[in-house]
Amino acid sequence: MYQDLEVYKRAYNLALEIHKVSQGFPKAEQYGGIADQLRRSSKSIVANLVEANSYSRDYPRREFSQLIQAIGSKDETVLWLHFCKDLHYIEDVEKYISGYEEIGKMLYGLKESRRSNL
Repeated sequence: MYQDLEVYKRAYNLALEIHKVSQGFPKAEQYGGIADQLRRSSKSIVANLVEANSYSRDYPRREFSQLIQAIGSKDETVLWLHFCKDLHYIEDVEKYISGYEEIGKMLYGLKESRRSNL
């Protein structure tokens, strides 16, 4: 089950942290701005892992596709974190960037392990 995957646990917990910290962003950033984009992309990683798991048995190509989407969402999250760094919205933003880079490595590993099922 997806809840047992370490990458799921880490991505979920980091998405929760991102959601909480982004609530302190300026009002102009909350709806449609960086806060909104950052929350969406961080949660999308988790959602794509759940969807990948639901396809894993019967549709290995679809599972693989969802893992690629999770990786794309991770990259988008890191992009938004760099904006947050430059705009001074998050203190110690490097810990979040580092966390997502670690999640990226885990996602790549999971994707490569699934490649043989195609």
